[in-house]
Amino acid sequence: MKLGYVRISTIFQNEARQLKIMEDNKIDKVFIDKQSGKNINDRDEFQKLLEFAREGDTIYVSDFSRLARSTKDLLNIIDVLERKNVELISFRENIDTTSITGKLMLTMIGAINEFERENLLERQKEGIFIAKSLGKYKGRKPIPYPENWETIYNSWHKREITAVQAKKALKLKNSTFYKLLKTWEEKKKSAK
Repeated sequence: MKLGYVRISTIFQNEARQLKIMEDNKIDKVFIDKQSGKNINDRDEFQKLLEFAREGDTIYVSDFSRLARSTKDLLNIIDVLERKNVELISFRENIDTTSITGKLMLTMIGAINEFERENLLERQKEGIFIAKSLGKYKGRKPIPYPENWETIYNSWHKREITAVQAKKALKLKNSTFYKLLKTWEEKKKSAK
């Protein structure tokens, strides 16, 4: 079976280009992750793909950077696929892991991708440092409190409702709720 793997890092990216490649190559089943490639174990669709793949199947990716962010991860994935007798083909790099040359090229490309990623992150840090020193970088904008924050907060504080109920009423994620809670309580303490 021809299996495809598509990954985009953020909700602002679009998977259309990768999906078009899969469609043009008549891929039977495509698994799509919409999250960072940093941690392989956090990618649900990738884990489903590994579970689904059977001996004789081939996994296709538009390029290796969609599959792994480090050479180590890439080589670990290749090892898992080899043990399952599953092939891997990258369209951009035009590499087939079933050949010795393909394996060598794969290792070199993985190292180059990792090097480029590290350089990008280093340049990003340098840019932020320079912008901060010039007073142009302010960091993330603070999260605004929902309109009904004070009412819900007071109910939560008086233990009339649970944190789960408060988060639901405010339509906030767990981390956002506790971040706002922390800044709110710090503000109240400093006002006293």
